[in-house]
Amino acid sequence: MASKPQAGRKKARARSTTAKPKQAKAAKSRVSKRKAVAKAPTAKQPEPARTAKDLAKGQRDISVSEFFAKNRHLLGFDNPSKALLTTVKEGVDNALDACEEASILPDIRVEIRQLSETRFCIAIQDNGPGIVRAQVPKIFGRLLYGSKFHRLRQSRGQQGIGISAAGMYGLLTTGKPIVIVTRTGPKKDAHHFELVIDTKLNAPKVKRDEVVKWDVPRGTRVEIELEGGYRGGQHSVDAYIRQISLANPHAQITYVPPKAEEHGAEHVFPRVTKVIPVETAEIKPHPHGVELGVLMQMFRDTKARNVRSCLQNDFSRVSSRTSGQILEAAKVAPNRRPSEAGRDEVERIHNAIQAAKIMAPPTDCIAPIGETLIEAALKSEVSAEFTVSISRRPTVYRGNPFLIEVGLAYGGDLPGDQTITLYRYANRVPLQYQQGACAITKAVTSTDWRSYQMQQPRGALPVGPMLLMVHIASVWVPFTSESKEAIAPYPEIIKELRLGLQECGRKVAGHIRKQRRHADEEKKRAYIVKYIPQVAVGLQEILDLNEKQRDKIVTELTHVLERSRKM
Repeated sequence: MASKPQAGRKKARARSTTAKPKQAKAAKSRVSKRKAVAKAPTAKQPEPARTAKDLAKGQRDISVSEFFAKNRHLLGFDNPSKALLTTVKEGVDNALDACEEASILPDIRVEIRQLSETRFCIAIQDNGPGIVRAQVPKIFGRLLYGSKFHRLRQSRGQQGIGISAAGMYGLLTTGKPIVIVTRTGPKKDAHHFELVIDTKLNAPKVKRDEVVKWDVPRGTRVEIELEGGYRGGQHSVDAYIRQISLANPHAQITYVPPKAEEHGAEHVFPRVTKVIPVETAEIKPHPHGVELGVLMQMFRDTKARNVRSCLQNDFSRVSSRTSGQILEAAKVAPNRRPSEAGRDEVERIHNAIQAAKIMAPPTDCIAPIGETLIEAALKSEVSAEFTVSISRRPTVYRGNPFLIEVGLAYGGDLPGDQTITLYRYANRVPLQYQQGACAITKAVTSTDWRSYQMQQPRGALPVGPMLLMVHIASVWVPFTSESKEAIAPYPEIIKELRLGLQECGRKVAGHIRKQRRHADEEKKRAYIVKYIPQVAVGLQEILDLNEKQRDKIVTELTHVLERSRKM
């Protein structure tokens, strides 16, 4: 038997012999890892950081044409059918504006020729004053060029983008230039232009400029070839032409749809009146609509020698007394030069302006359609049993005058089992897209039509046989995007829209109640007419009357019933 020390040494030797294989394996794995690391490629050294000069080399100016060429959906060219409609819309808007500014009754011709399944040629011709030769390339070949942006007066166009953007879209999709023929008078030459837009420079490139023979004494014709899609329905060109004629009863529009020879002759929408809309006057900015930064810029750019004359001459509705009160409240000397006024001084003036009581801006800068013409246009469009229109008094949002008009047609041939037809207009131009985002739609859906005898699902348009036409006229319509498809819901605008809708609602509710009373009376009269002979027979038996006396009773009772109908 071994002693205890010897047994301990045996156990230690046994542990050491079992540990050696494990240590050997660990050593081998370490060696293999070192070899793998040695064989692996060395890590790539990081590149030196780019300096500000390196970054500056990649920066350059962005032309507005180049921007919209890459973001054409902002202008309404985001799908083929919408692109076709937008092009027609921009051309017709320009034609109507040109004719009205020259006090000419518009005669507009719209032609759409289908060249292939997806390619169309659009032509818009007017009898307006024509365009001066030197201005043609700039108007059609340069974005943000026009005469309407800086003028505070009602007009369809505002930004100087529309028709030039349509020409740019045609160039991008087909490579074809925009073609213009224009003539300023019977004794003037007609000029034929073909031009494209240089998107990097936002400048026109004239491909052709020559004098041609044209049998039109005065006017302009624009042709654009583009990729598009023609379809019917609510958002079609056909619907747009019908709606534009409704809001412009003084214009005659001839429409030639694609394949007119197959689908019938051209469509003519005759003018309802020969009265041209009243020419609008240009107004100056109203001080209540001017922001602080804009006021500072106006002080820098003004030609006035002192702040007091600047307030009186560069703004509307600011009298000598009002300007004195504003400057006194702002603690600014009246003879202070505007260009030398500091930011704190201008801010005090701005705050004093907001607190001052200033008369609302003049309203001769807007030209409403008018209640009479709206009703006449609605009667020519649909066969309805009741028609009414309302023109609200002008009011102001952000210092800009605007006016709301509402036209309503009820009953007749209008379908009664579906949502009402809603036509939205801004400065006589139909708005056909983004209906749900528009202030007009929000005002209609938020109006309680059930109190006006109409059915209405919660938060939706009413249901019934009704066509609703809503128009906003303003020197500056607050569109939600450059494509001008929806109106921003300013509280002042929503309020006026609701008041106009409620006024029309009360009148149509009175008509509906009257019709129901008449229907109820007719039902009762029918019962009386049915039972008059039976009453006469009963009287004959009670009073022992002969047949002649009985017939006389029937006749007298019938006469009494007829007299009550006329009362």
